[in-house]
Amino acid sequence: MAIRCLVLDVDGVLTKGEIIYTSTGEEIKAFHAKDGLGLTLAHTMGLYTAIITGRTSPMVERRAKELKISHLQMGSHNKSEGLQELLKVLSITADEVAYIGDDLNDLGIMSKVGLPITPQDGTKEVKDIAHYICQAKGGEGAVREAVEYILKQEGLWEEAVRKYKDESYHTGQ
Repeated sequence: MAIRCLVLDVDGVLTKGEIIYTSTGEEIKAFHAKDGLGLTLAHTMGLYTAIITGRTSPMVERRAKELKISHLQMGSHNKSEGLQELLKVLSITADEVAYIGDDLNDLGIMSKVGLPITPQDGTKEVKDIAHYICQAKGGEGAVREAVEYILKQEGLWEEAVRKYKDESYHTGQ
């Protein structure tokens, strides 16, 4: 069955997993530009994108908006419930979902989707159930790599590259 939606965790996937606080208590997160391009590629090729994360962060909300991620669920401590809500909204099945997670709190949702993926630095337990383990670490281009993997598996990679050569892609990064 074709993958129609890419769902992401944030800390350890879109970021290196570091939580940095300033002296005034503000939180700082760093995102990799290649991951942004990967998500733009996913949109260009018709994939839905979503974030389901246990934390709540204004930086994640901002990045999701910049990248036109249409489904954002923060503060989701039961990610499988979040997945069920997403499936209803999109009218798709769990087999049509790829999920990128890196730690124990991702095991439940990863065991329910069609394509579980982890960054290179995911935990052993997550790697054990992942169908694809990225060469890149979380926050260092793993999302971009995963999108390329999905598009190649779906036979869409050459078309995606052609769109960039022709400059007929959609911006959103």
